[in-house]
Amino acid sequence: ASKQASKQASKQVILPNWENRTLFHGDNLEFLRAMNSESVNLIATDPPFNKGRDFHATPDSLASGASFQDRWSWERDVHEEWIDQITDDFPKVKDVIQGCRISYGDDMGAFLCFMAVRLVEMKRILREDGSIYLHCDPTASHYLKMLMDGIFGQGNFRNEIVWCYTGNSNPGASFPKKHDIILFYTKSNSSVFNVQLLPYSESTLKRYNHIDEDGRRYKMSSLRSGLEKVYAKAGRPVLDWWDDVNVVRKKKERTGYPTQKPLDLYERIIEASSNEGDIVLDPFAGCATTCIAAEKLDRQWVGIDIWDKVQNVVLDRLEKEGLKAPRHARRKTAQKQGFLFAEDMHFTSELPVRTDDGEEAVPFLLPTIKRKLEPWEKLSRDKIIQELRIAQSINDGYVLCAGCGREMELPFMELDHLMPRSEGGSNDISNRILLCRPCNGIKSNDKTISGLRKNNRSSGWMQDEQLAERALNLARQKSDEVRYRMR
Repeated sequence: ASKQASKQASKQVILPNWENRTLFHGDNLEFLRAMNSESVNLIATDPPFNKGRDFHATPDSLASGASFQDRWSWERDVHEEWIDQITDDFPKVKDVIQGCRISYGDDMGAFLCFMAVRLVEMKRILREDGSIYLHCDPTASHYLKMLMDGIFGQGNFRNEIVWCYTGNSNPGASFPKKHDIILFYTKSNSSVFNVQLLPYSESTLKRYNHIDEDGRRYKMSSLRSGLEKVYAKAGRPVLDWWDDVNVVRKKKERTGYPTQKPLDLYERIIEASSNEGDIVLDPFAGCATTCIAAEKLDRQWVGIDIWDKVQNVVLDRLEKEGLKAPRHARRKTAQKQGFLFAEDMHFTSELPVRTDDGEEAVPFLLPTIKRKLEPWEKLSRDKIIQELRIAQSINDGYVLCAGCGREMELPFMELDHLMPRSEGGSNDISNRILLCRPCNGIKSNDKTISGLRKNNRSSGWMQDEQLAERALNLARQKSDEVRYRMR
């Protein structure tokens, strides 16, 4: 605990490694991994929902040509490196994904895997007082909440916001679907939150029908001491269901982007969980509603999207909102009036260069030396298991457990770390061992191999300590062999 406290105390404020008003073009995972840790105050984003369909922009609209496929396949969309990262460093997240694959299917598992590796980076990028709003719908909201619980922690869940809207609908075998879900999490208990108030209804205003010299409303109520003034509060607080923001209907605001959300919706989010000058990120920028809302509210912003026309849409929307100078405006006059220009925006496909300490998505990993990984350090989990199975195999293909000395078949063996990740242990073969399932459960994420054996001796689970030591030595020999072979 004291080590962690001193580490936090010595931590300096980390500046962003990009400029304000930046839009990155490309796969957001690569850009998220290239962004400095703890450099963003708020993430407000509207990712795919796993709706199992394709989306296309309105023809002849500003967003013409924009489209994305919201269909997912475990074989096509899931990378082996993602599985390794989640399994090794986020076991709770792995359990969520596995459970959802069983209950829903591989397509939901693939979607959650896609989101998980990005959400762990988003958490790293958020400052300690930061917040994240994840826009989704009932297709995946309950699965995404489990994922967010595993990454951000159940204690940092704040609200499941229900955004209700109206519009044309064709009732069929169920009630028309007219709401989305927005999951609101914070990184810690010290998050920024600005209470928002709505005007009172006409009936309330009629009750508070007096106004004093300061402009405050009050009513006269009969109390014990006689008639007294009872003042109305400044307004009624915004609740966790929002029925006062409708879908995009203003012609000026419409871009034709297939899943465009209203500016009013994201302005409310930004006002609630950030202050002027704070940095807002949208990793799924789309038609950049979050970025436009942030600019209107005097926040800094950065967006990421794979759509190559997002630059044109942002410039056009800023001009329509009266934030960017009209195309033929006189520069000096427009500058005096505070208008933005195209050169005030930064559109790039180049990854930013990390200027922090290179912190990984696992918060306790702080590499002090940045270097290129050796080939043997890049072995996948499956390859490491294959190598260690050969090393620890004994009679008739049985594998020797390095924790208790039992001989078991490979399906009953699991890969674990010699030195826990919480103590800085690496994921490569030099820090890996095969343990039987019970030993792996006992070892958990906080014990070393010696701590596991000590536990096994005291509990009576240890069967043959000499054989356990032999398994460890065989695994170390295999590690040295692999490192020599792949130099």
